Amino acid sequence: MHVLDRRKALSIPPIWRLAFRPFFLAGSLLALVAIPLWVLAWTGVTAAWQPTGGWLVWHRHEMLFGFAAAIVAGFLLTAVQTWTSQPSLSGNRLAALALLWLAARLAWLFGLPVPVAILLDVLFLPAVALLMGRVLFAVRQKRNYPIVIVLSLLSAANIEVLVGLAQGDDGLQRQGVLGGLWLVGALMMLIGGRVIPFFTQRGLGKLEAVKPWPRLDIALLVGTGAVGILYAVGLALVPQTWLAVLLAALGIGNLVRLVRWYDAGIWRVPLLWSLHLAMLWLTVATFGLALWNLGMLGNASPSIHALSVGAMSGLILAMIARVTLGHTGRPLELPAGVPAAFVLFNLGALARVFLTGFFPVGGLWLAASCWAAAFALYAWRYAPMLVAPRVDGHPG
Repeated sequence: MHVLDRRKALSIPPIWRLAFRPFFLAGSLLALVAIPLWVLAWTGVTAAWQPTGGWLVWHRHEMLFGFAAAIVAGFLLTAVQTWTSQPSLSGNRLAALALLWLAARLAWLFGLPVPVAILLDVLFLPAVALLMGRVLFAVRQKRNYPIVIVLSLLSAANIEVLVGLAQGDDGLQRQGVLGGLWLVGALMMLIGGRVIPFFTQRGLGKLEAVKPWPRLDIALLVGTGAVGILYAVGLALVPQTWLAVLLAALGIGNLVRLVRWYDAGIWRVPLLWSLHLAMLWLTVATFGLALWNLGMLGNASPSIHALSVGAMSGLILAMIARVTLGHTGRPLELPAGVPAAFVLFNLGALARVFLTGFFPVGGLWLAASCWAAAFALYAWRYAPMLVAPRVDGHPG
């Protein structure tokens, strides 16, 4: 707030003052409707309505490059102002970026021609990477350059999906989506490794946060990013013993960090246990895929959903609940109903990962219902905060 022209900043409509506002709101609303829509399509209810590429293509692409990309953009384009003391995106330029994201989502959902959907969709992530890189480079903040690298790789993964869409190549689309999912996992390793120990220390009133092990943090970032690249180039789509070793090592490394971060007091603070559980889901995903690569599990889908639902989306829900409070000038006290949203979300993740193999339709509906209820609670409690000025009167 000290790097802004206060009068100019306060003249901007609240929704366009910082990137977390439109993107957290839009991303949570997309999440709220997208999973029930997918289950309706999977059960044949919406067969007459086909989005661009069909429902499976839409589901795979939009949950990653629509929903998750919106939250990533909102978080990073807000955080970079704090990290660098440089003004970040706001006002008309932020509105233009948000409208570009929205136009791509509508194009996919309502089945616009493939070239139109591609043209609208391909621009968003490179724009986010460019905006992040511009601010970081202005102050030569090399510590955060890896974020721009991961965003650029994520943009490339999306381009791979879009090329697959244009060519009707389902395999290429799968490579891009799975590669992109693991690249988001790399961002989770990086950002989670920085903020979760700090949030835990602050939330429990400890004098110090757990000191990081830089080599472990770098290894987890590079290793997870490498898995993303291996998926994107097609080397991880069939079981590989050597890949099982890499995934198991990532699982062990992440588990070591979780044990180091752990304090029994987190269970009294939903804003903390929700973060720790999301990172635990990341360990479940890596170990599950290690077992699949060794031929000990017959289906990789539950482990992929442990990553996409439990880890990625779980961390998203926990982070947007916390970041929204802090950046709207409120104390870090959850509104009524939001702890229940965290519980419902994790119950839904359990159903999607462990129950749908035995009860496909019932398990999927249970998972979707818990997911939708969790994001509905977020939207209900937080939408008024996201569209209103900060309660302390400051810009942002």
